[in-house]
Amino acid sequence: MSNQPFTVATFKERKAAKVPVTMLTAYDYSMAQLVEEAGIDTILVGDSLGNVMLGYGSTLPVTVDDMIHHGKAVVRGAKNTFVVVDMPFMSYQVSAEKAVENAGRILKETGCQAVKLEGGVEILPGIEKMIAAGIPVVGHLGLTPQSVNQLGGYKVQGKDAATAQKLIDDAKALDKAGCCAIVLECVPARLAEKVTAAVGAVTIGIGAGSGCDGQVLVVNDMLGFSNGFCPKFVKRFANLHDEMIKAMKAYKDEVAARTFPEEGTHTFKIADETLEKLY
Repeated sequence: MSNQPFTVATFKERKAAKVPVTMLTAYDYSMAQLVEEAGIDTILVGDSLGNVMLGYGSTLPVTVDDMIHHGKAVVRGAKNTFVVVDMPFMSYQVSAEKAVENAGRILKETGCQAVKLEGGVEILPGIEKMIAAGIPVVGHLGLTPQSVNQLGGYKVQGKDAATAQKLIDDAKALDKAGCCAIVLECVPARLAEKVTAAVGAVTIGIGAGSGCDGQVLVVNDMLGFSNGFCPKFVKRFANLHDEMIKAMKAYKDEVAARTFPEEGTHTFKIADETLEKLY
């Protein structure tokens, strides 16, 4: 793989060469460093931080300030990786002008390379204005978590002819507007393949099959940070939950037994003559 930095142009190059794009989420400095060290192409600072980092039941309460706060930390940790920051709920739906204002603020204050927003033709005016203003945009179709109430829950999208055709039409519209990539979430694999073939933009799948031009996962899910609910489309590449709990319990036991900190290994010395002068 080339050592050249990943840029907006790289998306098209990868699609033409049929080389998949890798993307993982990161929400803080330390995780961003690890993702970069692993050689992942792109990082998504997702509004999923509302669930993963802030403990909300959905992404809806997340604010622009939240995204900027976490986005800045990620960019500091992954200075050489292409970083995409999500635009949160109601930061782009009010008007095209407001969308550009918020997108510009995210780009300027975080130092990221692109913003991502959910939706198709309904939000096209804002996307077109962003791209005209020089703001790279990643689209997001299929299951759009910010619309969970309207969708009636977290369900696979595009299973009937009408919704499948709308998804294709939306993807074509985003592609024509100039989106460099489009996330396809919870879309039937064969439909995702059809969308991928219909657009010039890179498609990045999450629960959309291997026929997409790339893949993204929530890093906490794929590392197994939790032993709770895990979406069907997630593969756990590690089980860090059990390893972390095991380490914490070992720490607790050693503190209780006073075997940690160990004299000489984890402690610092003071000269006897210095101690003798103290009163």
